[in-house]
Parts: sequence; C-alpha cells; structure tokens
Amino acid sequence: MPFSDEFIQQWEHIISEVTKTEVPLECIKKVVIKLDGSQSGRRQRTLNLATLRRQGLDLEELEMVLTRTLTELGDTVCDIDFVVDVTEVAKLVQPETDRLLKDI
Repeated sequence: MPFSDEFIQQWEHIISEVTKTEVPLECIKKVVIKLDGSQSGRRQRTLNLATLRRQGLDLEELEMVLTRTLTELGDTVCDIDFVVDVTEVAKLVQPETDRLLKDI
C-alpha cells in the first residue's frame, strides 16, 4: 500500500526527533560506515540495504553482509550512520498505532 507524500513527511518528522541507537535491520535503507581515511584511502563505505533487499537478500543474509563488511574494515571504522527507511517504519508502526488509537 503506497503512502501519500504528506504521510511520509509526517513520519520523517517523527523519526528525526528520535535518537537512533538501535534500529531493526528491516528499517534501515543504508548503512554509512565512516572510515579512517589514512589507512583505507577512502572516507566512507555505504551499504545500500534497500537495494540488497530488492535483489532478494533476506534479513539473515543482510546481517551476514553487514557483519562481514565491518569485520573486513576492522579498525578503520570510525563511526556508523543509519539511513532509516521511513516507508518501512511506517508500515511496521502505523497498523499498531491505528489499533491503539481506534477507540479514542
């Protein structure tokens, strides 16, 4: 079920206000791995999990790709940022929100 642009903008606003320390893998669009450029020659590495999901990888396979990548990069990793997939968050949360608010 596609969501309207306004609906997605509302969810983007909600998500931007939340500190994201633990994010379910199915709600991550991209993982941006910040690197120590002096060792690797690159400043960051991006894993596009949304693309990998479209290519047929399931959550277990995504976790393996992420773990393998982080292991390979080792000590060159300085920081990790998550780009949240707002549509996936809305798909997970909205039905429960609707259920909780239906009697109000």
